[in-house]
Amino acid sequence: MPASEMARRLGGISERVIRYRIERIVKEGYIQISAITNPKSLGYTVTADVFLEVESGAILDVAKKTSEYDCVSYVACSIGESDISIQVVGHDTSEVYQFVTEVIGKIPGVRKTTTSIVPLVLKDVYQWRIPKAACTSENSVEMNNTKESNDGSNSTQKPLDANEGVKIDSFGG
Repeated sequence: MPASEMARRLGGISERVIRYRIERIVKEGYIQISAITNPKSLGYTVTADVFLEVESGAILDVAKKTSEYDCVSYVACSIGESDISIQVVGHDTSEVYQFVTEVIGKIPGVRKTTTSIVPLVLKDVYQWRIPKAACTSENSVEMNNTKESNDGSNSTQKPLDANEGVKIDSFGG
């Protein structure tokens, strides 16, 4: 949504201030702005979660290696039954099977892989919304207590009410 549309919807705030606020929250690391590709629209119809059991001294190296592959959409180190969790996309199950057994399984340090095909995703990371409670927590007091006027000057305002939420739309959500 363009900054001009945000300013129109919010009322009483200029497009310049909207742009400044967006730049600030990006710079401070609160949000990232990026395009998200839908793998299914590109023919990658199969998604699999793959859990790797790895030799303890090789966890970070294996994780970094798996992140280099184009068909791997997610890599995380974990604590628990598996050491690394990755998500793989493929055109079909045989492509995923071949990649997991012939590529991932042969990375030095990988002891075991467990693969689960994901037939349905109900909520993905880009659909996550900031919880209403986060808007009133002590962690967000500084962000909530400062209000910029149209001329860019700051004034104090009350923290958001617990019933007010912050929603950052993505894909019209």
